[in-house]
Amino acid sequence: MKKYFVSVALMALVAACSGGDEKKESKESEASETTAAPEVKDPSENPDYKAGLALVAKSDCLTCHKVAEKLIGPAYQEVANKYAGQDTAIAYLSKKIIAGGSGVWGAIPMTPHPQLAQADVEQMVKYILLLKQ
Repeated sequence: MKKYFVSVALMALVAACSGGDEKKESKESEASETTAAPEVKDPSENPDYKAGLALVAKSDCLTCHKVAEKLIGPAYQEVANKYAGQDTAIAYLSKKIIAGGSGVWGAIPMTPHPQLAQADVEQMVKYILLLKQ
């Protein structure tokens, strides 16, 4: 039962995080045109990736989310693709994880996670954003 509520909360968080901000698309395409790197770096070498992955692994996030496919909530890659390049993404998504929400990714709400520390949640969001495809 607890996993269900956590799953629902996580879904709501993810749903609430897709608030309809589409201006990041043009910024990302401009940035990628000017700084097109020929080689793709492995995000798993990033310290934010490692720290965030460890926090996600010891939380209940994986009850509702997977990296590459939708479960109860959206895949982390979907979240990363939606919010990548937005200056406010870390603060916005962190708030949604802690407070919960609904309606952004569908009808299933994400349960709040007030027990998580703000710094830990921000680290988790940094990890998720590194999963952009």
